[in-house]
Amino acid sequence: MLMRTDPFRELDRLAEQFFGTMSRPAVMSLDAYRDGDYFYAMFDLPGVDPDSIDVTVERNVLNVHAERGRPKEENKVELVVSERPMGTFSRQLFLGDTLNADRLEARYENGVLTLRIPIAEQAKPRRIAVTGGNDRKKITA
Repeated sequence: MLMRTDPFRELDRLAEQFFGTMSRPAVMSLDAYRDGDYFYAMFDLPGVDPDSIDVTVERNVLNVHAERGRPKEENKVELVVSERPMGTFSRQLFLGDTLNADRLEARYENGVLTLRIPIAEQAKPRRIAVTGGNDRKKITA
């Protein structure tokens, strides 16, 4: 009995793992960085209706949900190729106590959701006054 193997099966499995499938879309891509007194998180969400984006914070856990569906006009045509993931996308970030999530700002532009979170005052660098040696009190045991 000769067994035939699909040479692309392993490649397809890896592609599904990284890019998702129609029924299970991949997570949204993320870049995050700090610039001065702000922390930024940028999510790639091309083709997503801004009204479908939901950003919540609960107990220092940031949740981002978005949905991308097929345009209604595509329901009337024969789909030949379908590679763009559709469905619900979600991502969670755990925010440290060094961020002020109460003042989080969200902006969606050109397919990118940008979150701007201020650094909390207690986490910002501060200068500590150093006193001279004569300013110390003598400690006795």
